[in-house]
Amino acid sequence: MNIRHHIFAVAAAAMLTTGAYAADIKVGVIGPFTGGSSSMGVSMRDGVRLATKEINAAGGINGNKIVLVERDDEAKNERGVQIAQEFVNNEKVVATLGYINTGVALASQRFFQEAKIPVINNVATGTLITSQFPNAAENYVFRTSAADNIQAPMIAKEAVEKRGLKKVAILADSTGYGQLGREDLEKALKKYGVTPVAIEKFNIGDVDMTSQLLKAKNAGAEVVLTYAIGPELAQIANGMAKLGWKKPMIGSWTLSMASFIDTAGKNGNGATMPETFIQVGNTPKRKAFIDAYLKEFKPKNGIIASPVSAAQGYDSVYLLAAAIKQAGGTDGPKILGALQTLNTPLEGVVTTYNKPYSQTDHEAITEQDVVMGIVENGRVEFLNAEDATKGTKKK
Repeated sequence: MNIRHHIFAVAAAAMLTTGAYAADIKVGVIGPFTGGSSSMGVSMRDGVRLATKEINAAGGINGNKIVLVERDDEAKNERGVQIAQEFVNNEKVVATLGYINTGVALASQRFFQEAKIPVINNVATGTLITSQFPNAAENYVFRTSAADNIQAPMIAKEAVEKRGLKKVAILADSTGYGQLGREDLEKALKKYGVTPVAIEKFNIGDVDMTSQLLKAKNAGAEVVLTYAIGPELAQIANGMAKLGWKKPMIGSWTLSMASFIDTAGKNGNGATMPETFIQVGNTPKRKAFIDAYLKEFKPKNGIIASPVSAAQGYDSVYLLAAAIKQAGGTDGPKILGALQTLNTPLEGVVTTYNKPYSQTDHEAITEQDVVMGIVENGRVEFLNAEDATKGTKKK
């Protein structure tokens, strides 16, 4: 019996070292992998894939392998609803990571809430996202991105307080993201006693912003504040150049998207935005992440299409893994409890997460985790030199 027991133990150890696992942990990944939001969605997905590969290579979670179930929501609310139902009813995922677009999140995350399955929004920033179900006994919605009520005040501060520009125009797209962000911007500006001289709206896919820009110009705007995504933001920058009207662009983090920077070209230089992550290896953890990402996915010109999305996606996997490990299982309420009481600090790419969540606060990112970035010659750099020397430790 001793010999047989020894043989079995050796065989079991060999199985573990060759990649066999006790069970699979199915995790949903949802985002736009095609269309105008795809640079964010694909970067997020690849960040999730990279973290998953690392965790599985190290033995998984409590000896169990993470298996990703990926779906393209095409940035469409109705598609997000379909995928959420599929994840809950058919795929039986234990948690879901993703959501790029605020509107898609708000339309579909209720299915995870009702099923008691945690969902970590790792890119979508609409302020309402984590407080969509205020009367629920338990809230299954979490976030690892900088909410708009963090970004909007930083945008207003940069324009009004730091640059003294009080005649502001807001250009925002017509989606839930654009309009909720516009509302947060107006609230932030109001604290400075500033009322926008122009507020203009446009649709996804619009390629001519002349009308909106002329209204802003004729109203005497000194700065253009934006809430939109890359393709349309590029049309704003190019439209301003076409009119010969050069004014600062300050907006939400999406001004860092490759689809803005590449399409706007030199017209995008100087665009400024809040960022949780800039593709600079200023800590060993960030350098290791950047190097691994570039080696694995080989992005064009060595620039991640949406560094913020990639980093936040990567960190979301490690946070979920830590919670499942602490919970000792994949039951939804147990994962929820573990996320809210994570007992070991986790060094991520964006920051070091030290009890990032509580029962009443499901926002992992605080203002101190966010810096200002600026577009310079095809990539995002730190606006303020001192930010480049910051580490990822919470103060």
